[in-house]
Amino acid sequence: MSHPAKQQVEPPAPAGATWRLEEAKARFSEVVRRARTDGPQRVTVRGQDAVVVIAVEELARLLPPAAPQQPLVAFLQELGLGDVGVERERDLGRDVAL
Repeated sequence: MSHPAKQQVEPPAPAGATWRLEEAKARFSEVVRRARTDGPQRVTVRGQDAVVVIAVEELARLLPPAAPQQPLVAFLQELGLGDVGVERERDLGRDVAL
């Protein structure tokens, strides 16, 4: 007589979107999944809010747009340093008595 396979039952997710640190560590994959599907997930340490896990799309929405970066050569050319004298005298070192 075979016994039916036991299904692993996960405990329910914490109420709302707040997790104790111990729960968040043990169920990190779920915290990440819920951040992507349900919104920000708060993690508390000793009852105090510590961090919030959010989806990368939410982070991109919250951050200011990145400034476009230009190549170094173009940046240096725009500085207008063409008239600056960068020549130097020939340096032969110094005499050292041994």
